[in-house]
Amino acid sequence: MTFQQFRSQTISRFNDFLETPDILPSAEAERLLAAMKYSLLNGGKRVRPLLVHASARACQADEKCADYAALAIEMIHAYSLVHDDLPAMDDDDLRRGQPTCHIAFDEACAILAGDALQTEAFALLSHPIEGLHASQQLKMVSTLAQASGVYGMAGGQSLDLDAVDKQVDIDYLQTMHNHKTGALIKASVLLGALCQPNLTPEQTQALTDYADAIGLAFQVQDDILDVISDTQTLGKPQGADAALNKPTYVTLLGLEGAKAKAQELHNQAIKALQPFGENAQYLREIADYIIDRVN
Repeated sequence: MTFQQFRSQTISRFNDFLETPDILPSAEAERLLAAMKYSLLNGGKRVRPLLVHASARACQADEKCADYAALAIEMIHAYSLVHDDLPAMDDDDLRRGQPTCHIAFDEACAILAGDALQTEAFALLSHPIEGLHASQQLKMVSTLAQASGVYGMAGGQSLDLDAVDKQVDIDYLQTMHNHKTGALIKASVLLGALCQPNLTPEQTQALTDYADAIGLAFQVQDDILDVISDTQTLGKPQGADAALNKPTYVTLLGLEGAKAKAQELHNQAIKALQPFGENAQYLREIADYIIDRVN
């Protein structure tokens, strides 16, 4: 199966699983549920679910178990985007070519939708899942919580807001993005691997090294695209970081320096996967996709 076939199949599988009646059943708070589904179904590259399934395949784990991990991580990602777009943070009107959640609904509903998506992610992973031992699920919940909170995504967003209109060095920028973007990407890789009950410490470290590299590469490429792409292609306002006077890899390293950094990180990621042989082919191709993408 080619990478494009794997990608199409995985995204289709993800969307079908999301529509399973028991996943997001009808609720009395119909408008809130509509805002949650709007944020989850409003396009997106599904990089994190792809990573979950590619990692599960690399570790020869059960993909049915990976369905739960893939949806949980995407719920956390969707919640973070809903809140990032709010006027109190990035104040964006456009996401994936569509009105952001607070524009399509309202600010209060968007805040609640983000809150609910976050809690549903943990509810999903904590319910009994056929094929997973309770200890695996507990580790998954812990991994996702660590990646989402003050030591992960939320902490990184705080560092990002603190850096507006300030001069920061490359170490600060890397720390910020290792938390803001990299933490959830690492969690995606590790959640897929945790579907395998016999994961070794060596495999865990190799996947961690891979995820650290592509997580940072993803952000470097985002910074590059914010400069060289356009709003229609990106599906969000081009030049948004510059407009907010945020530090980026391009502002600190220059455009060519940022491109070289992305390639260096890509090479590190590929090297880390050597212990997995051909089983990690899709993880390799996701690394290619991350630095070659145009949006």
